[in-house]
Amino acid sequence: MASFTKRGNTWQYTVSRMIGGKSKPIRKGGFRTKKEAMVAAAEVEGKLNKGFNPVVKLTPLNDYFEQWVGLYKTGIKKGTQTHYKNTLRIINEHFPSTPIQHITKNDYQMFINNFGKNKSKETVKKLNAQIRSCVKDAVDDGLIHSDFTRKAIISGRDAKSEEEKHISYSESKELTNAIHGVLDNEHRLVYYIILLALKSGMRFSELVALTRSDFDFKHNTININKSWGYNPSTEDGARSTKTKNSNRIIKMDKRTMDIFKNLFEVTPENIHKLIFYNPASKYKVYSNTGVNKALKKLLNDLGIDEISIHGLRHTHASILFYKGISIQYISERLGHADVDTTIRIYTHLIKELRKIDEDNTVKVLAAL
Repeated sequence: MASFTKRGNTWQYTVSRMIGGKSKPIRKGGFRTKKEAMVAAAEVEGKLNKGFNPVVKLTPLNDYFEQWVGLYKTGIKKGTQTHYKNTLRIINEHFPSTPIQHITKNDYQMFINNFGKNKSKETVKKLNAQIRSCVKDAVDDGLIHSDFTRKAIISGRDAKSEEEKHISYSESKELTNAIHGVLDNEHRLVYYIILLALKSGMRFSELVALTRSDFDFKHNTININKSWGYNPSTEDGARSTKTKNSNRIIKMDKRTMDIFKNLFEVTPENIHKLIFYNPASKYKVYSNTGVNKALKKLLNDLGIDEISIHGLRHTHASILFYKGISIQYISERLGHADVDTTIRIYTHLIKELRKIDEDNTVKVLAAL
């Protein structure tokens, strides 16, 4: 039999329980209304009637999350491990030693709101997904009676639109000419990376993994079959590409291939066989940060809005879209898992091109 007591602004339930002939009642408070306390008490009584002994020991959220990761997230990639470690760090900051049983929906929503003040919605969404998976298992384990993450409203800044992540065709020509001008006078590898990113659409991890044997100068193609760990969140050294479709051979323009052919002739090969080898780097290759810095300077000198090295991948795809290249080929060239991925990422471009197609269709029909 349960009894209910109001303590300040919240309610507490007490469920009678006998263990070994002794009275050991189960108590829990912090409910906003008596009805919430009654629902929770009924759930506990139901478990007792079925022979289950509800968990009454208070368990800090950070301890449970850490144990949960150790149990269910073994064998995950190093980058994903880093994400879970960051989530644990954030839990430690916002819920230090707070029992999971004491966290309410209001508490959790306030946490999400505060965390999202200076974060993108995508970042908040990923954090919420990890915590929610853990909390669902806590419900299954009987630690808590309800999922306080359910229907949480994701806050945070809207991510930049894809339009803001690439430069136009004319700006791309300016950038290409500027890089050619630099390479005519010096062989700084960072500029070769920028040129190849723009002309190939490769991911940065694929660019820095390239070796000389990946270049086929007879057919002007590049074989992309590996990636390289270049920061603390990834496995060090050579590793597999992002998806099986990321393994691909792409056709390149002859001018770009000739530039690299000349580079190979005038520079010695290194022990790792890497084209973009950097002996001063812990990861043996040029860093994403260093390349972004060089790209930023080039764009600033040209009076072009800044984008990252990854933005050159978006630029590459955008140029192909606007020049009428099929979405199937673009998807294959970028190494996407499927065409749906390409459509999702470049929806804004497809909409723009559809408007052009619509206008051209009207013109064609009007001329009949």
